[in-house]
Amino acid sequence: MDTLIPFALLCFTSFFTLTNPLGTMPVFLTMTTGMDEAERQTLVKRATLVAFVTLVVFAFTGQFLFKFFGISTNGLRMAGGIIIFVIGYDMLQARIAKIKLKEEEIKTYANDISVTPFAIPMLCGPGAIANAILLMEDAKNISMKATLIAAIALVYLLSYIILRASTRILKVLGETGNNVMMRLMGLILMVIAIDCFVSGLRPVLIDILRQV
Repeated sequence: MDTLIPFALLCFTSFFTLTNPLGTMPVFLTMTTGMDEAERQTLVKRATLVAFVTLVVFAFTGQFLFKFFGISTNGLRMAGGIIIFVIGYDMLQARIAKIKLKEEEIKTYANDISVTPFAIPMLCGPGAIANAILLMEDAKNISMKATLIAAIALVYLLSYIILRASTRILKVLGETGNNVMMRLMGLILMVIAIDCFVSGLRPVLIDILRQV
């Protein structure tokens, strides 16, 4: 119990930060212009479910897959940093254009974006996947593994609630508030991306210098 509570807090805080549903909300609202509330809720439910299942699968199989394909966690962190930086830069420049959809296109479009980009990589990106794999390694017993899965489930439940309420939050913020939030979250994402990239690059550089 002495180690379980700190581990649970670590799991929750790290996954909530990496999932960042508040940062995803402006993008979600922008890209779902033309959908009604029911269609948005269906999209959110599908996206959070896909993200949860993906993260749990990687938590249990990640190390095996990395060894099988010869992929390092550091390489994943660097690639993830680049992806997150590009997304953050576009948000900072407010380059995410509103998309007008025809009625017959909405269902197909919603199914497409619920998996990519909302579920992967926005709600379940490289950082979250790497975090799940590393924390699963640290989970030495069944209780810790169950705590990890419960923390992931709680984070995506909160993400589902936040994204479902995003239209009401938008009414409070208005168009200007939404744009300000998008730019602010874009800046935060860029900072996270740089830190993620550097944390993956540093061990690689150390290994190279040791071999010289």
